[in-house]
Amino acid sequence: MQIIQPHYHAIARTAQDYEKMAMSGVVAVCEPAFWAGFDRKYAGTFVDYFRQISEFEPTRAADYGIRHFSWVAMNPKEAENTTLSHEVLEQMPQFFQNPNVIGVGEIGFHKTTRNEEEIFQAQVEMAVQHHQLILIHTPHLGDKVRGTKRTLEVLAGLNVDPERVWIDHVEEHTVKAPLDAGYWVGFTLYPITKCTPKRAVDMIEMYGRERLLVNSSADWGPSDPFTLQECVMELRRRGHSVQDAIEIFHNNPCHFLGQSPKWDIKPVRLEEIEVERPVLTPR
Repeated sequence: MQIIQPHYHAIARTAQDYEKMAMSGVVAVCEPAFWAGFDRKYAGTFVDYFRQISEFEPTRAADYGIRHFSWVAMNPKEAENTTLSHEVLEQMPQFFQNPNVIGVGEIGFHKTTRNEEEIFQAQVEMAVQHHQLILIHTPHLGDKVRGTKRTLEVLAGLNVDPERVWIDHVEEHTVKAPLDAGYWVGFTLYPITKCTPKRAVDMIEMYGRERLLVNSSADWGPSDPFTLQECVMELRRRGHSVQDAIEIFHNNPCHFLGQSPKWDIKPVRLEEIEVERPVLTPR
């Protein structure tokens, strides 16, 4: 089956990851801007980073037949530095013209501070002004409930269409409120701080597959780009059909990301991608 990785930090991964993903059904990845593991000092450093993920990384993915799209943003952790953040925000609109850039993300909260909120709100307003999709990071476990609650409060005060907003890294205690408010949600399959394939399938069975995305993040820390395939296997083990898996792991990303005119990958049906098998005649 075909799989889309909607949140994947390819800049931190090897060419062998691309190769293995291609062999296991991945046809496209989307790379949000994120924290590089250290705090950067200069706006120009971010500009070069945006160039790398929006111009160079698609060529690396293409070597393995994988489409690569990206987002640009001032990430929540470095957004605490508001002076630097505003300098970066001034540079972001130029990247909206790039054929592979599909939105503003990942933005949101790290520790849910006033400085983070200032930059979060400014980026949401920029995305709305430039008709960009929005990808929101919710904090790690220690602040996830408070950060998610404040995220929804901020969004409620802005002129956003919930259908064009994806709130990522939700877990059992934060999934319901964004769904009830009409937003898309994302389960991040991450070995330490976020979600496991089994827990993700539990939530799929509880809440259904509408407005739901599954990703691996797969950044420079302990992570695994192949947890999506593990999640597909867990879903199938519980009796869900191949078409159910296609809807969640391929078509749902197409429905959300397809709101950008730059996204041209279409939803598929199983019969459209089924390989014709030879008829075996008993001897």
